[in-house]
Amino acid sequence: MPEVNEKGELLGADLLGSLTNGAATKFEESFEYQEALRLWKSKAETAKTTGMKYTTLSGKPLDILYGPGAGVGTSHANDPADFVENVGFPGQFPYTRGIHPNGYRGKVWTMRQFAGFGTPEDTNERFKYLLAHGQTGLSTAFDLPTLMGRDADDAWSEGEVGICGVAISSLKDMETLFAGIPLDKVSTSMTINSPAAMIFAYYLCVAEKQGVAFDKLQGTLQNDILKEYIAQKEFIYPPEPSMRIITDMIEYCTAEVPQWNPVSVSGYHIREAGSTAAQELAFTLADGFTYVEHCIARGMDVDSFAPRISFFFNSHIDFFEEIAKLRAARRIWARRMKEKYGAKSAKSLALRFHTQTAGCSLTAQQPENNIVRTAYEALAAVLGGTQSLHTNSMDETLALPSEKAVKIALRTQQIIAYEIGVINTVDPLGGSYFVESETDRLEREANTYFDQIDALGGVIPAIEAGFFQREIADAAYRYQIELDRKEKFIVGINEFVEKDEKITIPILQISAEVERAQKRKLAEVKANRSAHDVAESIAEIQAAGFGHTNLMPVLIKAARNYVTLGEMIDTLKVPFGEYVESVVF
Repeated sequence: MPEVNEKGELLGADLLGSLTNGAATKFEESFEYQEALRLWKSKAETAKTTGMKYTTLSGKPLDILYGPGAGVGTSHANDPADFVENVGFPGQFPYTRGIHPNGYRGKVWTMRQFAGFGTPEDTNERFKYLLAHGQTGLSTAFDLPTLMGRDADDAWSEGEVGICGVAISSLKDMETLFAGIPLDKVSTSMTINSPAAMIFAYYLCVAEKQGVAFDKLQGTLQNDILKEYIAQKEFIYPPEPSMRIITDMIEYCTAEVPQWNPVSVSGYHIREAGSTAAQELAFTLADGFTYVEHCIARGMDVDSFAPRISFFFNSHIDFFEEIAKLRAARRIWARRMKEKYGAKSAKSLALRFHTQTAGCSLTAQQPENNIVRTAYEALAAVLGGTQSLHTNSMDETLALPSEKAVKIALRTQQIIAYEIGVINTVDPLGGSYFVESETDRLEREANTYFDQIDALGGVIPAIEAGFFQREIADAAYRYQIELDRKEKFIVGINEFVEKDEKITIPILQISAEVERAQKRKLAEVKANRSAHDVAESIAEIQAAGFGHTNLMPVLIKAARNYVTLGEMIDTLKVPFGEYVESVVF
C-alpha cells in the first residue's frame, strides 16, 4: 500500500506507485515514456495542494495519477511513444489529460453562477448573496438592450429592460452594480459581445474609482463576435471592423490589464443553436485561431497574448462524448498553436476554459428533472478538466432563476467537488478504451471541418457563405427527427410524459417598474454630466474609428465622461456601418 502523510497525500516514490508497479516492460524500457514520467513527477511533487485528504470514502489512499503502467486499458497502450504523443501526462504537451500536473488537487475549479436581472441594485444584491454562499467568482448576465448596445431609454428597448439580465446604460449603472465588491478580490466574468469594449471601459473606470490598479484585475469578457455571426446573432457591426475592435482590446489588455482574459471563445452558443459536439469543437477552435491570426497580423508576438485567450464550452447531456470533447479541445489547441503559429510558451499551448451546463437540455416540463441533468453535465465538465464552471438552475427555461434554484445549482458543484471523490485523481477516465477512442474521433472530425473552412478562405468568408449556419441547421434538424421518431428520448417530453402537469416551483418576476427606474436614472445622468465633455468624447471615438489607433483609451475616457453605451455604439456606426446577415437556405 502506498505511504501517505496525515493529510492522505502520497509520499516520495509512492507518488507514482500505480504507474510503475507491475508496469509492462515496453513502458519501463521506453526512453520517451520515462522522460515524460520523470518530468511530470518533478512538477507534481512540488505543485501546491488544497490540503484535502485524497482517499476513498473507505479511507483507502489514491494515487494522484493512473496510466498504462498500472495495466489500464487505452487505445494508445501498445506503443509508449504513441501514448506520450497522444495521451501523455497532465501538465504536459499535448495536455490531453489536463493543463495542471496535479489536477484539482492544487485548486478546485472556480464556481460561478450566472447572475443578472432587473436593476444594477437588484443584481448587486444577488452577487453578494452568491459570494456569501460560497461562490468564488462572479458571472454577469446583461439584458437584451445592453447586449445589442442600446440604452434603457431607446425605443427599441421597450419591454426588455432588465428582463433577461441586468440593464447597463452608463458608468453610473456599473458603479452601482459593483458597489461594495472589491474588484481586486474577485474574478469577474461578463457575458457581452458586440458592446464588450464599452462595458469593459465602464468596468475599468469602476476599478479606478475603487483605487484598484488595472494589473490587479482578474476576469473574462466573452467578447467572441465570430460566434455571434455563426449562432447567437447579437451582432452590430460587420465582421472586419468587429475584429478590429477585439484585436484592439487584446492588444490593450496585453499591455495594461495582463491578468484579464479579453476574449472567451465561445462554443456554448454554437451548441445551444443545435450543433453536434464535433461542430462545437471545430467551429469554436476555428474562431480562436482566427483571433490569433489577427493579433499576429497586428504585429503582436503570439506568446504575449495567447495565454490570455480562454474558451467557453457547453457541457451537454451525452456524458462520455462531452468528456472526450474537452480532452480533444486541449490537444488540438496545443498542437496547432505549436506547429502552425509557432507558440513556445507552455501557457500559450495550454487551453483554459469555462464550462456551462446545457441550457437547451433543460425542460419546462417536470423542471425538477433539470437538477439531475445539470448534475451529470457538471460532472462531465469536471472529468473533462474545466477551470471554471456554471451550473444551470432548474427553472431557467421558465424565467430568470430564483434564489433557491440558484443555491441548488451551486450546491451541485460543491457536492461534486467535495463529496464524490472525482477530484482525487487527475483525469480518472484517461486510458478508457471508449473515452480515448471518442477523443480521437472528435479530433479527426474537427480536423476535417478545419480543412473545409480553409477551403472557403477562412472563418469570415465561411460565415458570409452561410457554411456554419447550414451545418448547424442540418444537425439540429436531424436530432429533431430522431426525437419525433422516438429514436432518442427526453424524459417528460417525448416519453414519461405527465398529463395535466402543473408547475409548482416559484418563478422570479421582473416588474415594469425596473424599466421606469432605469429611464429615470439615465435621465439624471444625462442632466448632470458635462455636455462639452460628452461632445468631445464622441468626436474622439468617431475619429479613432476612422483611423487606426487603439480604440480602448478613447472609450475609457468617454466612460469617465458618462457617455452612454448607446451613444458610443451609435458613434462607431458612422465609420463601421451595420451588418445585415445574408439569407441562408
